[in-house]
Amino acid sequence: MEYQNIYLARFVRRINRFIAECLLEDELVIVHVKNTGRGTELLMDNALVAISYQANPARKTKYDLIAVKKADFWINIDSQLPNKLVAEGLKNGQIHLPQVTGKINLIKPEVKHLHSKFDFYGETTAGEKFFIEVKGVTLENFGVAAFPDAPTLRGLKHVSELTAILAEGYRSFVIFVVEFQPVKVATIHTAMQPALRNAFAEAIEAGLQVLAYNCQVSPTEVTLKEVIPFDLDFSFIDPN
Repeated sequence: MEYQNIYLARFVRRINRFIAECLLEDELVIVHVKNTGRGTELLMDNALVAISYQANPARKTKYDLIAVKKADFWINIDSQLPNKLVAEGLKNGQIHLPQVTGKINLIKPEVKHLHSKFDFYGETTAGEKFFIEVKGVTLENFGVAAFPDAPTLRGLKHVSELTAILAEGYRSFVIFVVEFQPVKVATIHTAMQPALRNAFAEAIEAGLQVLAYNCQVSPTEVTLKEVIPFDLDFSFIDPN
């Protein structure tokens, strides 16, 4: 994934979930925040950020805020990016779905089943059928990536229904896309949402497969890099 018309700026303040102010050289600009998560450990006063100019007169904001530099590495916060990376990874074979036989010959985005809309539905040449839910991860501390950074009822519902569809003969997956590179393990932020951790435990016991991939990130480009371990109960210290 490559971004165009990138400028480096300094973060000033977040007005609401969608809008923030940044200082671009000597100009205060209004930007669209492409992530509704809290991100309080990232969007700090004077943080170096990457913003993308959008030449669209119909927009209320001229820029998108897409990445933040934390310490010596970049974290992408574009919430639309993980699905794009997973779609490409499934097509080119970079993402391998454990225990799924045959070659993937069908991938459909945003497919409704039961009471949810899942990010992907797929089939293989061996007759396997599966659903995938993708979750972007931007919360990091001491090399540990954790999801979520705020309680998510939608995420809880997805895990519950991914468990239910296993009984219908489908395979089900959650793929965490960790939107930065220096990370040793991904986990669930149990202290943030204990119910989500418990739902994952029940789902994994029933057959849910959980995968995690990190990304190589720069202000202008993001590349899906490699599989990283997922440990449901790895200790995570919230930096906020």
